[in-house]
Amino acid sequence: MALMRINELLRQAPKEQQVEVNGWVKTFRSNRFIALNDGSTLHNIQCVVDFENFDEGLLKQIATGAALRIKGLLVASQGRGQTVEIQVTDLMVHGTADAETYPIQPKKHSMEFLREQAHLRVRTNTFAAVMRVRSTLSFAIHHYFQNNGFYYMHAPIITGSDAEGAGEMFRVSTLDPKDPPLTEDGKVNYKEDFFGKETNLTVSGQLEAEAYAMGLGKVYTFGPTFRAENSNTSRHLAEFWMIEPEMAFFDLNDNMDLAEDFIKSVLSYVVSHCQDDLQFLEKRLLDEEKTKPQAERSEMSLLDKLRFVIDNKFIRLTYTEAIDILKKSKPNKKKKFKYPIEEWGTDLQSEHERYLVEKHFKCPVILFDYPAKIKAFYMRLNEDGTTVRAMDILFPGIGEIVGGSQREERLDVLQDKIKALGIDEKELWWYLDLRKYGTAIHSGFGLGFERLVQFATGMGNIRDVIPFPRTPQNAEF
Repeated sequence: MALMRINELLRQAPKEQQVEVNGWVKTFRSNRFIALNDGSTLHNIQCVVDFENFDEGLLKQIATGAALRIKGLLVASQGRGQTVEIQVTDLMVHGTADAETYPIQPKKHSMEFLREQAHLRVRTNTFAAVMRVRSTLSFAIHHYFQNNGFYYMHAPIITGSDAEGAGEMFRVSTLDPKDPPLTEDGKVNYKEDFFGKETNLTVSGQLEAEAYAMGLGKVYTFGPTFRAENSNTSRHLAEFWMIEPEMAFFDLNDNMDLAEDFIKSVLSYVVSHCQDDLQFLEKRLLDEEKTKPQAERSEMSLLDKLRFVIDNKFIRLTYTEAIDILKKSKPNKKKKFKYPIEEWGTDLQSEHERYLVEKHFKCPVILFDYPAKIKAFYMRLNEDGTTVRAMDILFPGIGEIVGGSQREERLDVLQDKIKALGIDEKELWWYLDLRKYGTAIHSGFGLGFERLVQFATGMGNIRDVIPFPRTPQNAEF
């Protein structure tokens, strides 16, 4: 008899065939009905037990959270809510769960409580659904790039460069923090450290991906990145995953075309393959919205938001055009924006980005040609000398979800920008080499995976879309 997963069992036609399944008890009613779930689906399978045929001691071991192996006959269900059930002929307890102390009871728990139980929260319907969607999205990302001629590249996690120039990096060192070796001028002597220089956890694999794109043509990274930003908001993590494709011979327009097609493709895949989970998460979100003041409620359901992105062509406009729209908008004139738009060069906030998407254009938006002073050094300078070939994709509900650019391929221009920012050329000698030997136009973008999962699941806090969130003062698990 083949062991089956519950999602497979629920698709079976009931013919009183012998089946075997493992799982955890969700509920146990009337000393007879066990709702069993193994994580493969949102739905439980009902297992009907006649305990007259079993040892009395077995009954006492079955409670919410216990792990069981069940054998029995798959028959048509007599109850509502399921088409099949198992008439149990054999039952074994893998592991018991103390009903008095087991934290995940069959009732509603707060998100804050479940974050304290991150090792067990995946046994709830909400987190199981989120993590199945996360897994499916991850597969869809690899599937898209592999089907479009990209090579998967593993960027280093330990790096000596700061790709974003923000300085918010976690240091990697084997030196004794209480008594590090010092140079003659009293500074820490990193030449005696493990790598012989100051190193950190990466904030981005982009620079290394650029190097490989200039040899393989099209590459992508999909791995962990780290940001030592002391932020406790619902949008920030200290450890998160980034998707970063880099393409040789792509200009900004090619980059925008790819990013739009990529996002629509992966979201379409999830909508096609996660219907049950998305419908459950949509209902959860609707219930949550009802508790909010009318003015704060979303105008779209979860699936409507996904279709909004999949079905609409993304509007493209320059940063300058966007600033003009925002300056003339009612919220700006009536001082409804928390951050009023007063002049060109302002760094846009999520309230501005969401206004453009949700109110003005009513479709996803790609902004491009941003002021050079608010963007990173590696972005290609336009002929006007004040803007760069940057692009951001804006979504409903969250604002920016993708940031990218055509990269600066001209050696002299890149050197001037690095010098103006006070960056030591010696730290980026290899990056400059790419502009010396066979330089070409090239582009890429970055997408925070958790932001994408958050959008796809409707979860309000980014800490609830990653298995074990890392945030300031929190690395418990």
